[in-house]
Amino acid sequence: MQLKIMPKKKPLSAGRVPLILLLCQMISALEVPLDLVQPPTITQQSPKDYIIDPRENIVIQCEAKGKPPPSFSWTRNGTHFDIDKDPLVTMKPDSGTLIINIMSEGKAETYEGVYQCTARNERGAAVSNNIVVRPSRSPLWTKEKLEPIILRNGQSLVLPCRPPIGLPPPIIFWMDNSFQRLPQSERVSQGLNGDLYFSNVLPEDTREDYICYARFNHTQTIQQKQPISVKVISVDELNDTIAANLSDTEFYGAKSNRERPPTFLTPEGNASNKEELRGNVLSLECIAEGLPTPIIYWIKEDGTLPMNRTFYRNFQKTLQIIQVSEADSGNYQCIAKNALGAIHHTISVTVKAAPYWIMAPQNLVLSPGEDGALICRANGNPKPRISWLSNGVPIEIAPDDPSRKIDGDTIIFSNVQERSSAVYQCNASNEYGYLLANAFVNVLAEPPRILTSANTLYQVIANRPAFLDCAFFGSPLPTIEWFKGAKGSALGEDVYGLHENGTLEIPVAQKESTGTYTCVARNKLGMAKNEVNLEIKDPTRIIKQPEYAVVQRGNTVSFECKVKHDHTLIPTVTWLKDNCELPNDGRFTVDKDHLVVAEVSDDDGGTYTCVANTTLDSVSASAVLSVVDVPNPPFDLELTDQLDKSVQLSWTPGDDNNSPITKFIIEYEDAMHEAGLWHHQTEVPGTQTTAQLKLSPYVNYSFRVMAENSLGRSLPSEASEQYLTKAAEPDKNPMTVEGLGSEPDNLVITWKPLNGFESNGPGLQYKVSWRQKDGDDEWTSVVVANVSKYIVSGTPTFVPYLIKVQALNDVGFAPEPAVVMGHSGEDLPMVAPGNVHVNVVNSTLAEVHWDPVPLKSIRGHLQGYRIYYWKAQSSSKRNRRHIEKKILTFQGSKTHGMLPGLEPFSHYTLHIRVVNGKGEGPASPDRVFNTPEGVPSAPSALKIVNPTLDSLTLEWDPPSHPNGILTEYTLKYQPINSTHELGPLVDLKIPANKTRWTLKNLNFSTRYKFYFYAQTSAGSGSQITEEAVTTVDEAMASRQVDIATQGWFIGLMCAVALLILILLIVCFIRRNKGGKYPVKEKEDAHADPEIQPMKEDDGTFGEYSDAEDHKPLKKGSRTPSDRTVKKEDSDDSLVDYGEGVNGQFNEDGSFIGQYSGKKEKEPAEGNESSEAPSPVNAMNSFV
Repeated sequence: MQLKIMPKKKPLSAGRVPLILLLCQMISALEVPLDLVQPPTITQQSPKDYIIDPRENIVIQCEAKGKPPPSFSWTRNGTHFDIDKDPLVTMKPDSGTLIINIMSEGKAETYEGVYQCTARNERGAAVSNNIVVRPSRSPLWTKEKLEPIILRNGQSLVLPCRPPIGLPPPIIFWMDNSFQRLPQSERVSQGLNGDLYFSNVLPEDTREDYICYARFNHTQTIQQKQPISVKVISVDELNDTIAANLSDTEFYGAKSNRERPPTFLTPEGNASNKEELRGNVLSLECIAEGLPTPIIYWIKEDGTLPMNRTFYRNFQKTLQIIQVSEADSGNYQCIAKNALGAIHHTISVTVKAAPYWIMAPQNLVLSPGEDGALICRANGNPKPRISWLSNGVPIEIAPDDPSRKIDGDTIIFSNVQERSSAVYQCNASNEYGYLLANAFVNVLAEPPRILTSANTLYQVIANRPAFLDCAFFGSPLPTIEWFKGAKGSALGEDVYGLHENGTLEIPVAQKESTGTYTCVARNKLGMAKNEVNLEIKDPTRIIKQPEYAVVQRGNTVSFECKVKHDHTLIPTVTWLKDNCELPNDGRFTVDKDHLVVAEVSDDDGGTYTCVANTTLDSVSASAVLSVVDVPNPPFDLELTDQLDKSVQLSWTPGDDNNSPITKFIIEYEDAMHEAGLWHHQTEVPGTQTTAQLKLSPYVNYSFRVMAENSLGRSLPSEASEQYLTKAAEPDKNPMTVEGLGSEPDNLVITWKPLNGFESNGPGLQYKVSWRQKDGDDEWTSVVVANVSKYIVSGTPTFVPYLIKVQALNDVGFAPEPAVVMGHSGEDLPMVAPGNVHVNVVNSTLAEVHWDPVPLKSIRGHLQGYRIYYWKAQSSSKRNRRHIEKKILTFQGSKTHGMLPGLEPFSHYTLHIRVVNGKGEGPASPDRVFNTPEGVPSAPSALKIVNPTLDSLTLEWDPPSHPNGILTEYTLKYQPINSTHELGPLVDLKIPANKTRWTLKNLNFSTRYKFYFYAQTSAGSGSQITEEAVTTVDEAMASRQVDIATQGWFIGLMCAVALLILILLIVCFIRRNKGGKYPVKEKEDAHADPEIQPMKEDDGTFGEYSDAEDHKPLKKGSRTPSDRTVKKEDSDDSLVDYGEGVNGQFNEDGSFIGQYSGKKEKEPAEGNESSEAPSPVNAMNSFV
């Protein structure tokens, strides 16, 4: 039986046929249990090319397995290596590994050579590769004297490195004395051989410490070459240097560093050859010199460069192709090009190949009488030679075996017997290397055995494949059957698959796949079986995935990840950033379902992945965090195209911090006139990095730029260099030119001066010119310094002038200025308004008319007319006192106006003055007028005194503002019963001279509400209200006491109290449930005191209730009863006309100010105060 199991499934016939594994004789890598007899197998060995560190002991590995355990021996350089004769060499116990102790004594070079290990037992011998042992070497550079290199600017240069030959070859790099790597570029670069190439030199290449270093990684040492000094000089310096040694014809011309086309520094000529081995990295190099520096390009003449395997290194001077194969052979061309020309070099590449396996021989396990074969197939360039060995001996001279036949790369075995067991070696070699493989033939007769542990539990996620192992061994090779359950039939291939290694595959495991499965192995020598168990688990799912987030730098962001899993599995949730662990930073906080990142920085941007792992599966979800912020400031500001009145500003944008820049804002500073103060210049789109700026003369400009995105504006850039523009004449004149006199005989000319930025040059001054508008005088001019006003003296009073102010500086004058008109100084008006008369409109409003004053007598700008008026005394002769005057101003040339807010029944006096910019003129003669009567105010107080069983006495004070002659008082009252309802309203007239009144025949123990107001001939005034209660009848009270002491009454009251308690509890429950109850309904019925109606049929009010234990309403209450207002004809307000004392009217007579006054209001029945509560309001206050 053979031990190679081919990875394929054998198809079975259709129907419910048992799924039996009918494996062929040749199976792959079937392991023989170590308790069975078997030939040796090499399991570990040192590499073929074994470079050792001479400072450490030499360890040459050789491990093998077999039954019985193999013994080991070694050859060195083809002859037996007797380790017992060398005290420095020992072999590890139960191993073939050699340990050569050179740490105490001896040298590594003594043990250089080719070593081979042989592992042998009674069934055969296996051999290792030929192991070439060589100590690493890191030799020093040879001593050499390096002369300084002097060359002219623009020449090419090659600095040789030529490192010492080491083992393995060193890594080369160039540094300076400070151990800083020398910068490399398209112009300066290091070649594959370690030399430093300069396509052309520049003065900055001058230095004395060009040092080549060689690093020997195996010994961790670095060797240093002597420093090389390079000096790059100009043509003049070079001529001075060689003048003493050269003739005149040998001097360099002025154009010695002129431009030149490329030439190759390496490789030389037009063509070269390159050979590389299959699987290695192909490196092709072309380095060219020229001025300007050439650029290198690569092409393949007879094909294209392979994608995904081609890389350019060293500024495209090196072409690398990894995993090179024979198909990569061909001609490669490098092209060097600059502005003056191009050259090319062709490299012919040939790819050779050391031997590589097509089919390496595999171990064979056969039972007596079986047939088999060992196949050894390899390829290479050139084609490798195949040779066979048996137990380490060339098969040609090995003991003969009648069951064996050699056919080139195949050994065929037929009717093998136990003596046919042996280890065969296949060697495939060509000039580039060799391959050596051991494969044994082991002849055994063994019944089946199952190698998989019994009752193994397999747990699989639902809807995924399940693989149940049944590792087996037997000789001859057993057949395999699988069963499910205790009495199940063999499994068919309609649902299941069976691999040749015995594994049962369930392509899509479901919950019903759970159960016990039995594997049965049979051959002619017996049968073995094994049971395994399968459990199906619910898959782990992420039900809430993290979402894409955009967050501003410095803020906090949170990612959510909720996981659902099988209840028998314990998940672990891990967060990754860019597929790596989260940074070890306290700003990252992970709890059950969230990852929180606080104080987000730019480095926190990236992909965050939530990974949920169980022992059976793993799921993940990712989200990207984009960290945004205002842009970084622009930098590298540069001024170009500098002209007198324009300049071009360019800049480099800063990082946009993941939010596109929408615009750039450019500001300027004038260091000459306003140092430290930045002004807005212009804005350009965010895609633009240059701006053409318009400039003003004689400004020392500096510019700065700010970038703006959706999150805000960046900090300003560094300021640009300063740019001073040339001086020029002013291009504008002062603004806000005015001419106003401060005195009657002068003219003050003022203007807003130009700022330093607008001066356009040094020596800023102003030419001030003026002349009378209506005269024939010539312009009078004067030049003044950089001030803001000029005073012209000796002018006539209030005469119009034409004025102009022109700017000038040391360069010249500004354009001709505009002419403005002004006036010389004003004086007080000389004439008072005439023909003043007053028309009284009503008790609070009067209209005044007057004749205008002649314009010439005003002697200034007419501001308007001002009326002074005051109240002298009352017509009733009871209030004789002078009050403060009030003032109303009417703008412009108005000749009439209204006086609002007058007091009724009053005596007023007024006069009028004309007003200009200087002040007021003389007053007109006083005019006197009287206002008619008005309605009175409410009585000053109302008290109820001496209550008795059936009477109440009212006392009051007259109104503080009678506004006329009182004619009578009106008293209205109505009772309030125990259910808070209002009774009939009684109306009573009282003479005006009374201040006390007694009401008789009232009901005892009854609450009454009173409404009281005064009247004049103009109507009823505001009302005042009050409440009072008549006293209780003593007999009734005593009867009540007697009843209260009766037992039956006490019992009745207790029952009523209990009933009320029950009702309260029910109401409380209903109220909590949102239901309504009678009290609630009553509240709803009286919720708004504003909408309670009066009974129109009998003139009485609706229900009345007192919510505060029948407390009387506050005396003097002036809340309107129904919020209605009835305006009288005299109800005028200053709101309609003017503002207080100094109110003003427009020219059309409308008042432009505001006046705060009370509007007269009446109750619904015409006799209630606007400030007293109505019965309806009072009733609602109790609900």
